[in-house]
Amino acid sequence: MGARTELSLEEWLACLEEGIAGVIARGKAEQGDKTLCDVWVPVLHEAKKNLQAGMSPSLLLNTMVQDAATAVDNTINMQAKKGRASYLGARSVGHQDPGATSSWLMIKAMQEGFAG
Repeated sequence: MGARTELSLEEWLACLEEGIAGVIARGKAEQGDKTLCDVWVPVLHEAKKNLQAGMSPSLLLNTMVQDAATAVDNTINMQAKKGRASYLGARSVGHQDPGATSSWLMIKAMQEGFAG
């Protein structure tokens, strides 16, 4: 990004996508493995669609937080396939994923930071 001091919303989303792509490549996790991927992948996908549809930045960020919360809730009924929780097997069902939860908190913090 050089000496620039600002990013467009498109560029910011692209940076987030590159970051999660690196995490996925390193951890070999996929959506559905009960990991942070279960938040970032759908949230970024929807955010890009919403941005292309002309959604305002404020509404886009609020929607990202809501989508992330829904994605975290969706991990409760999943069985962990990656990470420490995978050692629990079927006992991991019924608990939300900590990585997904921390991802929601990061998205919420970004939204609050952009809101001022």
